[in-house]
Formats: sequence, structure tokens, C-alpha cells
Amino acid sequence: MSGGSTPSSRRNSFNSLSRDLDLPSEQGCLSIVVLGASGDLAKKKTFPALYHLFDQGFIQSGEVHIFGYARSNLSDDGLRERIRGYLKGDPEDLSEFLQLIKYVSGSYDTGEGFQKLNKTISQYEASNKSGSYRRLFYLALPPSVYPSVCKMIRTYCMNPSSHPGWTRVIVEKPFGKDLDSAEELSAQLGELFEEHQLYRIDHYLGKELVQNLLVLRFANRLFLPLWNRDNIDNIQIVFREDFGTEGRGGYFDQYGIIRDIIQNHLLQVFCLVAMEKPVSLKPEHIRDEKVKVLQSVNPIKPEEVVLGQYDGYKDDPTVPDDSNTPTFASVVLRVHNERWEGVPFILKAGKALSSRKAEVRVQFKDVPGDIFRNKRQGRNEFVIRLQPSEAMYMKLTVKKPGLEMATEQSELDLSYGMRYQNIKIPEAYERLILDTIRGDQQHFVRRDELKAAWQIFTPLLHDIDDGKLKALPYEPGSRGPKEADELSARVGYVQTHGYIWIPPTLA
Repeated sequence: MSGGSTPSSRRNSFNSLSRDLDLPSEQGCLSIVVLGASGDLAKKKTFPALYHLFDQGFIQSGEVHIFGYARSNLSDDGLRERIRGYLKGDPEDLSEFLQLIKYVSGSYDTGEGFQKLNKTISQYEASNKSGSYRRLFYLALPPSVYPSVCKMIRTYCMNPSSHPGWTRVIVEKPFGKDLDSAEELSAQLGELFEEHQLYRIDHYLGKELVQNLLVLRFANRLFLPLWNRDNIDNIQIVFREDFGTEGRGGYFDQYGIIRDIIQNHLLQVFCLVAMEKPVSLKPEHIRDEKVKVLQSVNPIKPEEVVLGQYDGYKDDPTVPDDSNTPTFASVVLRVHNERWEGVPFILKAGKALSSRKAEVRVQFKDVPGDIFRNKRQGRNEFVIRLQPSEAMYMKLTVKKPGLEMATEQSELDLSYGMRYQNIKIPEAYERLILDTIRGDQQHFVRRDELKAAWQIFTPLLHDIDDGKLKALPYEPGSRGPKEADELSARVGYVQTHGYIWIPPTLA
């Protein structure tokens, strides 16, 4: 909301948006605490998301205060200057937002800093003179410190029982490294907080096109009879980056591409693509269906896995010379239920590839009794492009203009940059932080869902860690190991040669 909008205009904007989105009419002061405030995640994602919510009127200067907490010895102004460069907007609005931020320094495993943090929050709450105290803690921290930090929050920083309100905690992925470590972490946090107080954030669930999946599938009569094994041959969910680990090699080597991308981000997209229709849009009904489809996934077959590691990955001095950590993986999931029996879901992710994109590609079966018999037509595909250039398009075979009866592949295209030119698509983090403030857990991972996800991938991950499955080398800037394309073809995917989707422009 550039142009120096006033607090009252922001309040009107907030009230209007609240009515439109059916937000709860919670009143009272809101304290947002960013733990790890001096780190990259907080500077690049958390604080910009909070600024965008403020700029759009979703959080109010008279009702919210933001507290940064970290070990660094900083002043209030010191933290403000650190994050100022990551915020873009009207200078007057930026200054107003930055004045909402205070800083508290302390360790993550002793009580002194958290007592000081609680005192600072309480002073703000007392000055606000509101009946309701709401406290939101965002852990922009490594998972190793979650238990100690949550224990400190529980001991020293909970919403006072003398006032109505709530305490909620956002934790970042990764949630463990396998089933046992994830269950241990869940048990530790579960001893401190109720499930409704915990928000396990997976930022992919905040992406616009991911959130659109439920609407596409269940609000359009067109898709209801087609979305099954009778019509769909295979589904690909793909994540590609055109750069490598770039200084994060030591961190990445502890996890690998499956833990970093496939087991969480792509599996969440898989759930929304494959789940049955929920009873309603209530968060628990949606999450119930996600758990059911995860529990229907068969054990992964080793012959339906291809791992890769790009040449040069081990040149990073923080990466062991004998590392088998995959920077690329293609994994086939098979769902044992009435809707999807026999349909392969190909989950593929990699670094240092030829392009950057994330998409869902639903490939339909061949036309029975095809009278055109043109092998170059390709199959019908419904593609949901998550990033960049958000779009949805249906690949169709059409007559090529001219006097001859020739066919070619074209598309019915909804490109967001064209259709919604004057609408800003929210960043995932701002949407999910707003959901937490609203108490909407629909786009967050529930404990039993997390367990079911790890049950699928833990045997495979242990085989990789034990060296039973080897990562194949591939050239940076390529499509990955050629064996991955061979796997896709073997399970039924038919590539369309000669067709390239080009995002439409106004020119």
C-alpha cells in the first residue's frame, strides 16, 4: 500500500478484507516474536512477509508489536538497519513498520534471555490495555534447537492465564531426518504444546497455484469424471533448479534432495493432487484426507528410483570427498486405492539442471481408436506451473492452420501474469503467517501426516545413507541422469517432442 497510506485507511482495508475472507474478528494486542532474528531466513523471508501483511492492512500498528530475538548483540535500531535492505516499499510506510520492531538478545537454552523477552512483551501488552493477549513465536532457527527453545517459551513466555488469548508456535522444516528422529521431535514438542498450538510450516503450501489445487479439482465439473486411473496415465510433480548448493554444501550434504525437497514440498503437492474430496473446507477435514492418501502409498521399489549427483558438487570443501548425497532424485510413488491403482506418480527434483521451474504435469491416456495416427501429436496434458511464471494450461491436439489436414500441439492457457495483471500474488510466507494469526491450520502439517510421510521415505533414505543405492553423476546444466528419463518412459510417460510452452505476453 504505497503512497503513504494512513493507519485509518489501513484499518478500513483490514476490516474490508476480513469480511471478504471471513476472518475471525479477534481483537486485542498481537505480539509476533521472530527467534533467530539476525539470520538469513528471518531477514529474507520472515520480516519481508510481516512487512507485506502490514502494508496490506492485515496487521495494524496500534495492535501489533514485533520482537526479534537472537544471540547477536544488537540494539533495536541495529536490527532495523539489518533488515531494512530486504524491505521494499514507500519510505514512510517502511519507517512506520520498522518502529514496530524491538530487539532482545539472549541464548536459546537458558532462561535469562527468555525472562527478559517475556518482560518486554508484557510491557507492550500492559501499555496496549487490551483484554486479549495473543503471542506468536516464529522459530527461524535450526531444528536442533527447537526442543530447548520451545521449553523456554513454555516456561517463561506463554500468554498469561489471567487474560484471554493464545500462544502459537511456527516451526520450520526439516522436521527430523527420518521416521525415528521426526517422532522424537514430535514427542518433545508434544509434551510442551497442544497440536492446535503448533504450526509446522511448509512454504510450498502457501504458493498460489498449490492453494488453487483444491478449487480446480473440486469446484469444476470438468475434472471430476476425468481425475482417475481410467483417464490419467501418469502424473509428474517436478522441481528443478538451475544452480547448485552455492555455499550451502555442508548443510545440504546432511539432508540431500529427497529430505530437502521431495519428502516435504513435493509430497504436499502430491497429497492435494491425489486426495479424495474432503467433507468440507475445515482444516481437519482436509488434513484427514491427506493422511489417508499417504497411508495408501505402497513401499517404494528400488528399481523405481534414480539418484544423481552433479559433477563438481564435491569440490565444495565442506562436502566429504566420498559423499553419496543425491542432488537429484526421481522417485515413483504408487497409490493402492480405487482411484489411482496403476497410475505412477513421478516425483522429481534436482539442482544444477538446465532450467528452473516447479510444476505438476497430468498426462492423460492415448485416444482410443485414434483416426489421425500422427505420432507427433503427443498426449493431452494438464500442466500446473507453480513457479516461475505461474500458469495453468491444457495441451491439446489441434488442426494446424492451412489447406492440409495436419495436426499440432497447442494449449488452452491461463497465465496469471496476463489474466491478473494488476493483482499482486502473495508470497507464501505472508499467507502462512496470516493463517497462523487466524488460527487456520489447513496449510500446515499435522503430526500424523508428518509420520505417514516419513514412513514412505525412511526405508529409501536409510538405503541411501548405507550406500545400498548410489547417486549417478550428471553434468551441471543438463536434465539430470539419462536414467531418470528412461525411468519415466518405462513407467508410461510419453514426452512430446518439438513442443515448448511459451508464457504469453502483451507484446
